[in-house]
Amino acid sequence: MLQKKILVIYPEVRATRVAIYRSNEPMFLKTIKHPEEDLAKFDKIPDQTDYRKQAIVNELERNDYDLNLIEIIMARSGLVKPLKSGVYLINEKMVADLETGIMGVHETNLGGLIAFKMATEIGIKAYMADPVVVDELSDLARITGHPLFVRKSIFHALSHKFFARRYAKTINRKYEDLNLIVAHVGLGGISVGAHQKGQVVDVNQAFDGGGPFSITRSGTLPMGQLVRLCFSGKYTEQQLLKILNSQSGYSAYLGTDSIPQINKMIADGDEKAAFISEACAYQVSKEIASHYATLEGDLDAIILTGNIFNSELFLDHVKKRIGKLAPLALYPTVNDLEAHATNALQVLKGEVEVKTYA
Repeated sequence: MLQKKILVIYPEVRATRVAIYRSNEPMFLKTIKHPEEDLAKFDKIPDQTDYRKQAIVNELERNDYDLNLIEIIMARSGLVKPLKSGVYLINEKMVADLETGIMGVHETNLGGLIAFKMATEIGIKAYMADPVVVDELSDLARITGHPLFVRKSIFHALSHKFFARRYAKTINRKYEDLNLIVAHVGLGGISVGAHQKGQVVDVNQAFDGGGPFSITRSGTLPMGQLVRLCFSGKYTEQQLLKILNSQSGYSAYLGTDSIPQINKMIADGDEKAAFISEACAYQVSKEIASHYATLEGDLDAIILTGNIFNSELFLDHVKKRIGKLAPLALYPTVNDLEAHATNALQVLKGEVEVKTYA
């Protein structure tokens, strides 16, 4: 069992991360960057499937990894239909929904598409774990303010569940016995969820609007102003969605989405950069505090995840506002590759029941 080799495929907007694990030990890690001019050749995101797949195959062959030794493939989850938490076999139905964008189109959809093709060619199976559309919302959390609108659950479910379970293990408790607030502050988006006895009963919609602004996403915006902008004639629907999802946040205010550059600006005394960073921490803190009410004050811990918490300044801005609510557990990283490998190993060992996507 210790020799089992796991391939993890993790597509991002302009790159594809690839990892090979033996058991839970990484043997190979690589970020394959895709030039803008290459990606511009494709009209739709799913059209990139073969291009990215071949890039992965070329990279593995260049490093003398025999694809026939891979026993399982784990893919970054995409926007499939709402599901319960768990591990799912990637089947033809899931592939069809990823291609059509049943819940939206994003580069994450490529994970399942690439993995299914590669697994079929090798003669093995591919899976995804805790997709971003994990839906465990309470009925109260679904209400918006008008019946034309329903709140959807799209968030960093894999990261939330992985770190929540890791924290529970450190205190010799079961995740299903705890009430937690998990705040994932990532490059692409921010999600803050209330975990009640193993269920994420409320969480902001982190994909196309809702919650704090992030490096590239707008988060919640003033609705009246947004409606008027939609009908101003200045932007198409696709242009506005692009603004909300990839041209907002730090990027819009500071002109860059590079975290190292933003950190340098702050270190060099750029007052605007420092102010925007504090504003983000302020919004994250408000979102966390709101779930104290969600859980009726019955809270075991607050878990903070994401590389941004390596910044002592950002962390201090959050801690001073919510540090008195409950004990804080800090995981200043994003371990999605390890989380995928952990789920794959559980599948190989028969420790988890694989669910069918239908």
